[in-house]
Amino acid sequence: MAELNRTFSVAPMMDWTDRHCRMFHRQLTSRALLYTEMVTAEAILHGDVERLLQFSSAEHPVALQTGGSNPARLALAAKAGEDAGYVEINLNVGCPSDRVQSGRFGACLMREPQLVAECVAAMIEAVDVPVTVKCRIGVDDQDPREVLPAFLETVSAAGCTSFTVHARKAWLQGLSPKENRDIPPLDYDLVYDMKRAFPHLQIILNGGVATIRDATNHRFHTDGVMMGREAYQNPYLLARVDQIFFGLRLDPLSRTEVVDRMRPYIEAELSAGTSLHGITRHMLGLFNGEPGARGWRRTISENAVKPGAGLEVIDEALNFIARDQASAA
Repeated sequence: MAELNRTFSVAPMMDWTDRHCRMFHRQLTSRALLYTEMVTAEAILHGDVERLLQFSSAEHPVALQTGGSNPARLALAAKAGEDAGYVEINLNVGCPSDRVQSGRFGACLMREPQLVAECVAAMIEAVDVPVTVKCRIGVDDQDPREVLPAFLETVSAAGCTSFTVHARKAWLQGLSPKENRDIPPLDYDLVYDMKRAFPHLQIILNGGVATIRDATNHRFHTDGVMMGREAYQNPYLLARVDQIFFGLRLDPLSRTEVVDRMRPYIEAELSAGTSLHGITRHMLGLFNGEPGARGWRRTISENAVKPGAGLEVIDEALNFIARDQASAA
């Protein structure tokens, strides 16, 4: 199997990176690696697996992120993900939420690198697609410069060769998941150092990447960059990714062309019973910084939730864009 190009990826984000979000992002970049929201192994094994793992082949390349701490059950979940068509299975060792901690997975596993290694080994044995890990630099009072190298050494010995490192500690007590994304200081230099210390491993940097310039700077020191909230809240920056990170020479689509590309998908989903809001909530930031952006957001926010809402809501929102851009010309 050809090696996945992880030069630029969009982070897995709970309640955000569902299949509608990924289809929208795919209109902006054809090459960035996209991730699902985290789906726990237990949900995959006991839930509606077809619904949980549903996606369109047009989203490719797309990876499944899962969570858990039972090697055998993670292996079964990884196999289900491979069977569903995902090109990578990623183990979450970074989420700090209380729910995750109570289930003994996510960031608390930074304290148990040997268990993570056992989980990874079982998953690798079960599937042919790559198994990767997304982790923090440490948790609570751990010293990241001691903990992270030991973690990478232990888990890589089990066969994992690609790690995405969120360059912050996670505080498991006293900070909310939201605060854990902002308050602990970033330590990019440590992630850079890990690439130098483990040249045979693929090290992807994540955390606080807010601009394409940031991403290109980090790329000089690592194997790739994963962008999260900024890619979601200001999605049009993804339109430059194929040129800058993958060398494609095609001109980026305009924002309006991106909307037009989404129309057939939206029509098909509406016919299948999906609400318009379920799709367009991910598109609210498309025109950020442009004339008419406020009207675009307001029109969609207020009207896409109404029963029977259809493409006419998008047309009305685009009228604000056209009107305000004409006024600004």
